[in-house]
Amino acid sequence: MKAVVYSAPTEFEVTDIPDPVPGPGEIRFRVELAGVCGTDLHVHDGTFFAEFPLTPGHEPVGIVDAIGEGVEGFEIGRRIVATGVGGCGECENCRRGKRLLCTSLTALGVTGPGGFAEYMIAPARWCFDASDLGPEQAVLAEPTACAIHGVERLAPQPGSSALVIGAGPTGLILAQLLAHGNAATVTVAAPSAHKLELAARFGADEVVRIGRDGSGYDELRRIAPNGFDIVVDATGAASVTQRALGHVRDGGTLLVYGVTDPSDTVEFSPFDVYRREITITGSFAQIDSFPAALAALRSGRVATEGLISHVFAIEDFEQALSTLRSDPTAHKVVIRP
Repeated sequence: MKAVVYSAPTEFEVTDIPDPVPGPGEIRFRVELAGVCGTDLHVHDGTFFAEFPLTPGHEPVGIVDAIGEGVEGFEIGRRIVATGVGGCGECENCRRGKRLLCTSLTALGVTGPGGFAEYMIAPARWCFDASDLGPEQAVLAEPTACAIHGVERLAPQPGSSALVIGAGPTGLILAQLLAHGNAATVTVAAPSAHKLELAARFGADEVVRIGRDGSGYDELRRIAPNGFDIVVDATGAASVTQRALGHVRDGGTLLVYGVTDPSDTVEFSPFDVYRREITITGSFAQIDSFPAALAALRSGRVATEGLISHVFAIEDFEQALSTLRSDPTAHKVVIRP
């Protein structure tokens, strides 16, 4: 089969490798689509605990092609999605119920073979039926699951005001989940007019165009002079995190959701956090949110139409990465092996 194979950070080729064979408890599926996200750019650079050699791709949807011994509840020809994230079950964090913080966390497409290939294998316990969804919806199951975990971390109170900075796919999914949850108002801020149009279509109460130079933030102050109960930084830019702190209301919460470089830092006043009782929290991936994500996609509570902007063949993987990194028209980029 054809697959993207990294030998080391930034060094990859699209090449032919043997078809994988499912072992006991495993499922092989023919990949229909696999999403490319900012995490894949970090994996490309060798960060985000990536292990090489590696076939990345952690957002796959595909058709069951072969079933390993002992697997029940799946049929050849059915569409599935795979979460790909698992804890060891033995470390201290796993034993205290924090499996996502496992010290030996495994993630298909990051620590093991993922979906930028014609076929992929996953443990059956990590696979979920998606036969009632189209591939363009189902490929967004993983980003939706991550966003659901983010909302779980926030636990928004009824009547909350929310600001989501960043209108990428996960930013817009987060905004939708907040709007359909306890938030009374949701504002989305981003540099892209096209993405803000999507945000408004998906139910945002206010959309604000901001610039990477800090322009537009005065409008956020006009909308919420005293700040927002919830502020989500879904950009992965430390400079945005820095500005976001100033828009958190007294007693409010800042959720750091975007993936920054490990060396990035943000300055804040400990006294300000102390005096205003601000909560700063994070949300890293997901581990058990796929059922809720699929339910949200099935019900339409999370709308996806218009999120996918670019579809590339696996042979054009390098172009997919460069498009995601630098094309201002790019939103959700996917690979169709």
